[in-house]
Amino acid sequence: MAIVTGPAAPRARRPRGAAESLATIVLGFESLVAFLGGLVVYGLKALPEPIAPWWGIVAGVVVAVLMIVTTRFTRYPWGIAVGWGLQAVVALGALLVPAFALVALIFGGMYAYATIKGAAIDRRNAQLAADPPEPA
Repeated sequence: MAIVTGPAAPRARRPRGAAESLATIVLGFESLVAFLGGLVVYGLKALPEPIAPWWGIVAGVVVAVLMIVTTRFTRYPWGIAVGWGLQAVVALGALLVPAFALVALIFGGMYAYATIKGAAIDRRNAQLAADPPEPA
């Protein structure tokens, strides 16, 4: 006689804070821009002479993949720090293509807002959870 069971209950999702969610969103969208930036470096042949232009595509893909991988670790402080490092890499791209400075400014600003304001929201939510306000 076989025992028939119903479908397995879905696993509860881990609660995510605002900083983690916002940083993940910014890095995810920026990964697309990083890939396209690699294509720009290739198309403009912006790399120094001894380096083949196709390395621009490789660099764009590597940075984009690193950003996507980093989204899985934004729950940890070191994951946020890796995200800042990737922001610096994008800013360094301005040495090859000056327009990357604008990209670094825009996405760096969004990442700063996501991590700083998101952490403030997380602290406020933790305080409210520990000491809920009395009903009026």
